[in-house]
Amino acid sequence: TSSIGARLGVTDSISVIESADTVMVAGSDDLPGRPIDPALVEAVRSVATRTRRLASICTGSFILAQAGVLRGRRATTHWHDTRLLARAFPDVTVEPDAIFVRDGDVFTSAGISSGIDLALALVEMDYGAELVRDVARWLVVYLKRAGGQSQFSVLLEANPPPQSPLRQVTDAIAANPGADYSVKKLAALASLSTRQLTRLFQSELGMSPARYVELVRIDFARGALESGRSVTETAGMAGFGSIETLRRVFVSHLGISPKAYRDRFRTAYA
Repeated sequence: TSSIGARLGVTDSISVIESADTVMVAGSDDLPGRPIDPALVEAVRSVATRTRRLASICTGSFILAQAGVLRGRRATTHWHDTRLLARAFPDVTVEPDAIFVRDGDVFTSAGISSGIDLALALVEMDYGAELVRDVARWLVVYLKRAGGQSQFSVLLEANPPPQSPLRQVTDAIAANPGADYSVKKLAALASLSTRQLTRLFQSELGMSPARYVELVRIDFARGALESGRSVTETAGMAGFGSIETLRRVFVSHLGISPKAYRDRFRTAYA
């Protein structure tokens, strides 16, 4: 039974499988927040030796990691949990922006719908490019989507502590991302020296003031493009100054151009 109560037509347990071509381990709303059933971990560890290839979707990568399948391998998971995976399993090389990762005969995919991308890749491996193009067209999905999964994440999750002098600075940047924010001006807002401000940004947010401003502007620009603003208008409103700068920053951080992002994510009512 799934997390929404849907019943799946399962005929056998994983323990009775003598051999399999492909085994896919699904994620769960419970992961990575709760302990994984040891019986499930052992079953996955066992079946890994009896299958041609093993794959996970979304947070299913935590089950593979717990079973030791990902030890010494590259892997990914839902963007929200990539740092948790890296901390919990330091012997796994986590690729946070990947839609899916292949390392030998083990595949891991990012959040939820990226399982479609992984499935298409497996179809292409087994049956070739012509068939997978037909399948992608029939499903009305991109055969290979542009950019990585960071385009779907909130880039800026860092927040200073409530009593930090940086609160006034970050609030001002959020209120007006397009303003001119030199380090000197930001330091004046916090009543700090430029050196103190830079140190505080590094210790509390893990980045420089300039990078923080850039990420806020990217987040603002994403919202503007999703609401139907033009690329030119967005570049000015977000403080990037030119279309070229906006494009360079978008491609660098999101792996996709502003125009492509707008075309893909613009809301139906924009």
